Amino acid sequence: MGEKLGFIGLGKMGLPLSKNLMADGHEISGYDIDPDRRKLLEEAGGYPAESALEVAERSDIVFTMLLKPEHIEENTIGPKGIAHADKKGLILIEMSTMHPTWSAGLAEKLAAQGVDMVDAPVSGTVPHVESRTLAYMVGGKKEVFDRILPVIQPLAKAVDYIGPNGSACAMKLVTNLIVNAGVALLSEGLLLGERSGLSKDLLLKCLSSNAAASHVLDLKGEKIMDRDFTPHASVGIYVKDLGLCVEVAEDRGFEIPMTAAGLEMFRRAERAGWKEDDCARVIEVYEGKDK
Repeated sequence: MGEKLGFIGLGKMGLPLSKNLMADGHEISGYDIDPDRRKLLEEAGGYPAESALEVAERSDIVFTMLLKPEHIEENTIGPKGIAHADKKGLILIEMSTMHPTWSAGLAEKLAAQGVDMVDAPVSGTVPHVESRTLAYMVGGKKEVFDRILPVIQPLAKAVDYIGPNGSACAMKLVTNLIVNAGVALLSEGLLLGERSGLSKDLLLKCLSSNAAASHVLDLKGEKIMDRDFTPHASVGIYVKDLGLCVEVAEDRGFEIPMTAAGLEMFRRAERAGWKEDDCARVIEVYEGKDK
């Protein structure tokens, strides 16, 4: 039998995740500040709520997937946030990529109002949602993880319990540091090969079978070389997440200069007006087209 679930943030990831949850037999109530996104949820069979509070009143487990801390606070501890549903046993699965300390602090505030929160960011983009091959990282109480596991496991290829609140956000930032800065490095290498007269097919074939083989190459190599900037993971998201990586490293007392250099390349792409384009657009910064 399905659960009564809520989803706050019906964007490029949130809406297809909601559809997957409905396909799994769950009842979904959803809220997004954009009424068009709420309409799309309704057309897919979900209930379009008028606020996060209404979502919580109709749900036992609520997901949030939002861009900024202030958006999350507004929809959780704000005047019309889920905490004001005063609902015993309510669980929040907070899927956004946030500073680990901030996320743990929000969990404490929600616990004081009777809401159990886990931070549960995912590794993957829209195609991974559609193919159910996301990787979930979950931080919070182990008993809450055990409670939500049957709900999220069908959405993913892997679900890992990381530890206490905030730990999953830390793991997500480690992941994003390696992947996001890796896209910048991959762009450098592919452009070097291209300018050296090597063909796309030869570059991708050789790199995928030698020591440079990687998931980043599989995911972004062809998009970079084809100058395909159809967004799967946008430049703006890379700027946000790499900026968080640099900030957290500073908080922990060390520098990450390679990541900072990659961040600057994506910032240049953002300043050029390419914020909503795929991160592969960074190749054009290396080509000087941002100037």
